[in-house]
Amino acid sequence: MHTVVPPRRLTAALAGAGCLLLPLIAAVPQAGAADVPQAAAASGAMAVAPYEYLGWGNPQKPTDVMAATGVKWFTLAFVLSDGGCNPKWDGSRALTGGSDESAIKSIRGAGGDVVVSVGGWSGNKLGEKCSSASALAGAYQKVINAYHLKALDIDIEDTEFSNATVRQRVVSALKIVKTNNPGIVTYVTMGTTPSGPDSNGKDLIKKGAAAGLANDGWTIMPFDFGSHSGSMGSATVSALEGLKAAVKSAYGYSDDAAYRHIGVSSMNGKTDESDETVTTGDFQTMLGYAKQHHMARFTFWAVNRDRQCSGGGSAGDSCSGVGQSPYAFTKIVSQYAG
Repeated sequence: MHTVVPPRRLTAALAGAGCLLLPLIAAVPQAGAADVPQAAAASGAMAVAPYEYLGWGNPQKPTDVMAATGVKWFTLAFVLSDGGCNPKWDGSRALTGGSDESAIKSIRGAGGDVVVSVGGWSGNKLGEKCSSASALAGAYQKVINAYHLKALDIDIEDTEFSNATVRQRVVSALKIVKTNNPGIVTYVTMGTTPSGPDSNGKDLIKKGAAAGLANDGWTIMPFDFGSHSGSMGSATVSALEGLKAAVKSAYGYSDDAAYRHIGVSSMNGKTDESDETVTTGDFQTMLGYAKQHHMARFTFWAVNRDRQCSGGGSAGDSCSGVGQSPYAFTKIVSQYAG
């Protein structure tokens, strides 16, 4: 990877120590009446919630983005382990009482809402630090309760993704979360090959189906392929077709139902690979595919990068590396209505 481009795979330096093991399943916090989110379909404004990382990349004010683009929802990244089975922003900032909670309140005050993303490439992962599915579900529940969430994204990458035991723990924890929070929307986000999920991704989906996890959107990140042919738009469509086939096979869905349970989280502009540039034209290709198949999710990494680099510079954490107007990519995904 190019170290100059720290996307979701390269998060900020993390802090945290200690170990807080949560109780077993009998004591997993139950959502109280005020904590139960209203039933929400994984579509519309929620489905296009672009990622914004408030701890990285000179983030824009979310309310400014809303005013400029019409987007209403954001996927805020990343919640990680503080070194034990306890969730914090970047593994170091408390869930409540700080700038992250203030940003969420400002988004809601402007008529929007948020999906919170747990995971990412770097740092301590809750899926690894929590010793059981019930403990992990308890950690997820803390995040849900902190913001009365309607939707949760588990961005499972690196060692959390490659470990079969952890993959099982994640889907089992999400099944508990679904049971304890009627109506909550869940997304599982992972890397992919140009032909669809790799063996780990397929196994994750199969484990979800076997566990009875009614996941709303199995989402792939179609970039950092290593190699691909054709445009990034066509490579993304190929990867999505592979994802659809894996979800259909695991769950026994019809083609239509399978499409409605998959999603894409692309990257705008230059990625970590020198042969990958995702253009607005590629986003238009993805938009057409999403509209045709009514996918559960069409989003990207990241709002932070949705602007041209000053002086024609290369891509970084706060610009795309391609010539563009401000928020060109956000304006495309905002056209998707589910």
